[in-house]
Amino acid sequence: MDNSGIAAVFEELAELLEFKGENPFRIRAYKQGARAIRDLDESVADIVADPDRKLSDLPGIGKTLADKTEVLLESGELPQLAKLRAEVPEVMIQISRIPGLGAKKAAMLQKELSIESLDDLRKACEDGSVAKLKGFGKKTSESILEGLSIAEQAAERIYWSAGDDLANSISKHMKGCRGIEKLEWAGSYRRGRETVGDLDLLVVAKDRDAAMDHLETYPEKSQTIGRGETKISIRVGKAFQVDMRCVDAHQFGAALQYFTGSQAHNIHTRRIAKEKGLKINEYGVFKLDDDQQVAGETEQDVYAAIGLPWIPPELREDRLEFKAAEKDSLPELIETSDVRGDLHMHTTATDGQNTIREMADAAIERGLKYIAITDHSQRVSMAMGLTPDRLREQWKAIDEIRPEYEGRLEILKGIECDILEAGGMDLPDDVLAEADWVLASVHYGQRQSREQITERILGAIENEHVDCIAHPTGRLINRRPPYEVDMDAVMKAVAKAKKLMELNANPARLDLNEIHLAAAKKLGIPIVISTDAHNIHGLDVMQYGIKQARRGGLTKADVANTKTFKQFQKLL
Repeated sequence: MDNSGIAAVFEELAELLEFKGENPFRIRAYKQGARAIRDLDESVADIVADPDRKLSDLPGIGKTLADKTEVLLESGELPQLAKLRAEVPEVMIQISRIPGLGAKKAAMLQKELSIESLDDLRKACEDGSVAKLKGFGKKTSESILEGLSIAEQAAERIYWSAGDDLANSISKHMKGCRGIEKLEWAGSYRRGRETVGDLDLLVVAKDRDAAMDHLETYPEKSQTIGRGETKISIRVGKAFQVDMRCVDAHQFGAALQYFTGSQAHNIHTRRIAKEKGLKINEYGVFKLDDDQQVAGETEQDVYAAIGLPWIPPELREDRLEFKAAEKDSLPELIETSDVRGDLHMHTTATDGQNTIREMADAAIERGLKYIAITDHSQRVSMAMGLTPDRLREQWKAIDEIRPEYEGRLEILKGIECDILEAGGMDLPDDVLAEADWVLASVHYGQRQSREQITERILGAIENEHVDCIAHPTGRLINRRPPYEVDMDAVMKAVAKAKKLMELNANPARLDLNEIHLAAAKKLGIPIVISTDAHNIHGLDVMQYGIKQARRGGLTKADVANTKTFKQFQKLL
């Protein structure tokens, strides 16, 4: 079991203990321990195996967690977790994922109304049963109905980042099978969808049975769902499905193209093929008249057979990729290595976990040339948001350490300034005027009307000191829908004012989405891909923002923080 798997166990343990009403300090300890393990840059198993080291000596990991970690490493399971899973109904967890409901209300709904499924909850809302419960009422019942779709999606799909961790873990495991000659992931994971419902693996193997046997030995496998001559399906953890298909080498490219999708993209390719007297399926490209195979070994061959260049998986949604391919104008999509700066991060001054120096050093380790320190403004009181005086003190501290980083890293004096509920910025103009970089964001009043929220953001765009709108729709994937905002009006205002927009790379946000990114590109709005890091490990989420940017068709030229520092200054 790797670090990610151990952390997931402790996160689930904390969640289930919440439903049981256990000691909040104990719950917090599991959450902190999970975070500490997930953020480690070395294997927990290696630390435990080292006689000169103790896992419990690491920050955030006490003796209890260290002991349980050893049990997990030895047996792959935790008896306490199995017991809790039996005691807490799965539907209770699903209910808790509805925006506005926590563990207590979820438990009450499940027990008082004998809810066994989300569909039962929907019916209870519609027939008035929920509204009659003490502490709920009509408004809460209506809010639950609105949020049910989010809970249903959360129960079925995981973040792309979690899918990526799992895919990498399985790939590493499968490399131990010597008979495998080729291995590629397909499906919505390969296309970079924000969430994935399952994983599809394609392999070419000398011995198919040996390859399937090896997948069945994957440590996180909880069940084999089915197995045939060419396909095996396993369950990982509680519910996530992984399918592996074994194909012949001469079919591999066709199978990869077919199972990558999307369905709409594949329908379009089949239509083009038919017009050329060909047919495409998972086995290859064939002539219609005599069924002779003309392509299939590689994806490049498959697309070439129908007169098209290879199309990047992230673009395969049947939007504009075929027109671009036919004109030989497919974009050269941005790569993570293109990024030179990160312009949204937090420190111990507010809700971050590392100091300015620590964030700067970590940025240098990741090859960055410039960063902006953007702690919260005073309105975000729960994060100890900065008053004008505290902000100026921080900027003074940045001025003092800048000489240490000369020639290695530029550090911008920034702020993530809230757009107030009544409109206007959270800090006075004379303070914002002293900043090198100002992000404007909405954290409060997200239930306001479309007109109110739009006017607030438009007001921020008009402020001469604001450089960029951060996480512009405020969504949290599977947890909170975007607030009501006229994005067309916002984007037009940003383009007119020559401001920038953020693509927040946090896997729970990925805000802007790919449709908005494509629209911003069309309007010539420079995009800033930022991590919104709250610790040094948070800087590593940049890759998820890049994946999202690729789905929006963004190139290096479309992203402001791929520029050199001098070029970026000129842009500002």
